[in-house]
Amino acid sequence: MALPTAYLVTTKNLEPIINSLISAKAPDKLTGSFLKTLGYTSSNDTLYVKLFKEIGLIDANGTPTDRYYHFIDQSQTGKVLAECIEEGYSDLFAINKEAYKMSEDEVKNKLKTLTQGSIEEPKLKLMSKTFKALAELAEWSKPKQKVEVNSTVEKETPKAIKSEKSNDTEDRISPTLHYNIQIHLPETRDAAVYDAIFKSLKQHLM
Repeated sequence: MALPTAYLVTTKNLEPIINSLISAKAPDKLTGSFLKTLGYTSSNDTLYVKLFKEIGLIDANGTPTDRYYHFIDQSQTGKVLAECIEEGYSDLFAINKEAYKMSEDEVKNKLKTLTQGSIEEPKLKLMSKTFKALAELAEWSKPKQKVEVNSTVEKETPKAIKSEKSNDTEDRISPTLHYNIQIHLPETRDAAVYDAIFKSLKQHLM
């Protein structure tokens, strides 16, 4: 089950400890003793070690993971913390993909369901309080808004083209008359006869 059972009795030092870790040199092992060197000497502060193990910042031996080195990059801390929470509490996020938005009581009720009522109420409250404190320090990416693109293209034939086509059609269907005049000339040797005929044609037809 991917659901941390680690919890903090008090979350007041959560943000200060995170700030101290990202400002300090990465330790060979993150232990209660190392936290004491940073000024956190309370017995309650040792609970952070188990919590950081369960969300994947350090391994079972307390050795920093690759994710820890990204975590101490202060430009990435919030995003890496969100990844650790989402992965560590994956069962909770399987129920609600935006579990970090749930109220403390909603988280407690979901944890009670996921653990099948095997954990007593006071501990469930501390677990839900711990989850909410972590989630508030994480940087959650917002879903990208979909941009709708109108791909409808209105096609219109330019008027000029329509006009040219129309004129072209009219030209093709306009009737054209051709006259074929045949003249049968009489056989004669008198040139004056031909002159008279062509003179008459010129006068009446041209």
